[in-house]
Formats: sequence, C-alpha cells, structure tokens
Amino acid sequence: MPPHDAIESLHSPSARLLIWAIGLLLLLVIGRELRRVPARLLVLMASAFLDMVGLFLVLPLLPFYVQRFAGDGFELPWFGTIGIGSLSGLLASAFTVAQMLSAPLWGRLSDRVGRRPVLMIAVTASAVAFGILAVADSLWLLLLSRVVQGAGGGTVGVIQAYVADTVAPLQRTRALGWLSASTNLGVALGPALSSVLVSLGDADLMPGAGVLHLGRGVAPGLGAALLCLINLLFVAVVLRESRVPGAAPRTTPPVSTRTAAWQAITRIREPAPRLLWIYGIAIGAFQGIGPVLPFFLQGRLGFDEGSIGYVFMYIGAISVLARVVLLGRLVDRLGEVRLAQIGITTLAAGLLGLSFVGSLGHLALAVALLPLGTSFTFPCVSALLSRAVHGDDRGLYLGLQQTFGSASRLCAPLLYGWAYDALGAAAPFQFAAALVLSSMALALGLPRRSDSPATG
Repeated sequence: MPPHDAIESLHSPSARLLIWAIGLLLLLVIGRELRRVPARLLVLMASAFLDMVGLFLVLPLLPFYVQRFAGDGFELPWFGTIGIGSLSGLLASAFTVAQMLSAPLWGRLSDRVGRRPVLMIAVTASAVAFGILAVADSLWLLLLSRVVQGAGGGTVGVIQAYVADTVAPLQRTRALGWLSASTNLGVALGPALSSVLVSLGDADLMPGAGVLHLGRGVAPGLGAALLCLINLLFVAVVLRESRVPGAAPRTTPPVSTRTAAWQAITRIREPAPRLLWIYGIAIGAFQGIGPVLPFFLQGRLGFDEGSIGYVFMYIGAISVLARVVLLGRLVDRLGEVRLAQIGITTLAAGLLGLSFVGSLGHLALAVALLPLGTSFTFPCVSALLSRAVHGDDRGLYLGLQQTFGSASRLCAPLLYGWAYDALGAAAPFQFAAALVLSSMALALGLPRRSDSPATG
C-alpha cells in the first residue's frame, strides 16, 4: 500500500469506529479491574494518568518541532551539518541527562522527607517546562524545555517507592502493573488529544474579520501545562503521604547514593545490581527509538504530525490491556523472573520486526509486541528490586534504577540518530533489538526469589 493510501485509511470511518471501539473496551476493562485496586493506589494512578496525558500531548510532536526549527539539519562551527535524526537524539538526551542526575537525589530525598512533597515539586517543574515549550521559537528554547522537564522528571522511582510503601511485597508486581496501566492509558489518550490541539492551533480563534492562530506548537504546550497545574492541585489536596521512616528496623547502616551506585557496578552478581542493569539496558534500548520513530514511519508509510499519535495510542491501548488483564495472572502462574525473561524476548522480537515494516498490517503486528514486552519486563524487575533492598533505601534504589535507565536512554538516541543518518532508517531498530536481547544474559542468572528479610 502506498504511504499516502495507508495514512488515508487511518482517517476512514471504519478506522475511527475501531478507535472508538478500542477506547470503549479499555474503559470496560479498567472499570472492572478498578474494584480490586486499593484506594490510596487509585489516587496515585489518577495523578500518574494526568501526568502522562500531559507528556504525550507533546512528546510525539517533538521530532516535528526539530524539523520545523532546523529543516534538514543544523550547521555548527567545526562540526558541519548535523542531521535531524541526530538533532532529535540530542534533544532526547538532554532530557535524559537531567533526569539521570536528579533521579537518585529525588529518591533519597523522598526517603527522608516523604514522597508527596517531592512529587509536587516534579509536577511544578513539568508545568514550567511545558510553558517554555509553548513559546519556543528556536532549538535552544526547545532544549531548555526538555532540560527543565528532565530535572523534575526523575521521580519515577519515587512513584514506584510510593507503591512499594503501600502494597504487600508479593502484590507489588500487580500494583506496579496497575500503576503503569494508568500511565499507558495516558499514553493512549494523550496523542489523540494532541491531534485535536494541533488542529486547534491551526484554527482561527478570532470571531469576525480578525485572525488569531495559536500555532501548532503553542496549543499542545499550553494544554500540557494546564494539565500539570490540575495535577498539582490534585496531589496537594487528595494524595496522602505514604512514607513512614523507621517502620522496619534495620540491621545494616543506611546506604549512601555513591555507595549504592558503586556496589551496582562492582557487585554485578548480587540481585539488586543485576536488576538495575537489566532495567537500564532494556528500557534505554527500547525508549531510545522514540526520536527516530516518527521519521522512520514518515518515510515508510507517510505518517505526519496529524497521524503519528495513532501509533502511540495503539501502543498505549495494548499496554493498558496487557498490564490490567495479563500481568497479574501471568505473574501468579510463571513468577516474576521467568515472566521478565519472556518479556525481554518479546520486546526484542518487536523491535527487530519493526525494522522490516512495509505496511500498516505489518506495523500493527510488530508494534503490538513492544507493549507486551515492556508490560512483562519492567513491572517485574521493579517489584523484584523493591524486595531486594531495605525499605528505608527503597526510594534511593528505585531512583538509581531510573538513573541506570537514563544513562542508557542518553546513549541510545545518540547511537540511533547516527545510525539513522549514516546506516539507514532500519538500523536503529536492529541495534535496539540486539541491546534488549543482551540483557537476557543478566536475567538468566536471577534467583527465583529476590527478597531480603528486612525489606518489608
């Protein structure tokens, strides 16, 4: 199918009917499962959902912003022209550097002062970042927006620690699955809302003879900032603190950030360091494809700013269903270690299949493996890590897990951007598949149980 015809089919009445059917199915499944979710976790899920909707209002559009500001490339003294694949990778890496540096600091701070105030700081930083994005008219303001958001975005470990604080150890994988289902629902709905706001930015908002256009970049940025402010109010009024320092007596001294990081490098045979490396390699290799994916699909199938959101919506929908319907049942049947191994293999297969995409049907099949792989891998790894360390160090280690992921996400977009420009459009996805599969060497060595007697 020619690229133009493929995209036209996404806007057909039958495609829109299918999208509404998927949305209705998601609501029915989530409505049924919500009765099993603890009340405190429901509040956190609502906050994470709002945060992810705001993020994915703008994330699929960022490569197109780079293209708008830089054209086919950007000229730098002494370096020559840098292609848009590499520029998009650099932009993603700027976010990742800020997140990598901040994650363990936020985690340790949340261990000391509580999870709630740290989350409020992060949401505020996101609102500021989206406000900058709304007025950005150059690559440098776009870069500033990503750095600010990254600095406040190192709190994924804090959110996971909140879950671990409030859920029994053997139920943490299921609870983390519920949490990630709410974020992936935001992944599914955010791009759809993004398409609406892009259209709103093009529309004339001035009645009468006057003309007023917000612009394609302004409307999504303002919409995301507004969602962050709503979320901040929600967290301030509704979310309760989960952290109770000293709830579990410990027989070992507290671990510093530097010590934890050094042990992760030098004690790779131990469960906690091994889990940190698995998470870091696999999630970075997978998420690093984001900056070049829109360009790849634009070249192969003709996707643009108005249609790329459908891909993310599809990924988000499958992620929600996998985490809500499949994850808990498969953990009970297979165990977390074995399911993580299956997830790594599935994710690698999806990335490799994506490199050969030539039709919408092939794209749908390859992309479906990605959320299945991530759904089976990352909640299991995070839950195992939360049980392998002491409760008073939980925020630190789950923050350090994000730092390992951020380090990988820093390198992967640079590698993939270079590969896209120098080796061809399919090369980044083949590299990603190989990197994800390499983490299996660590996963095969995991003990079936990673509990520590003092974790709680």
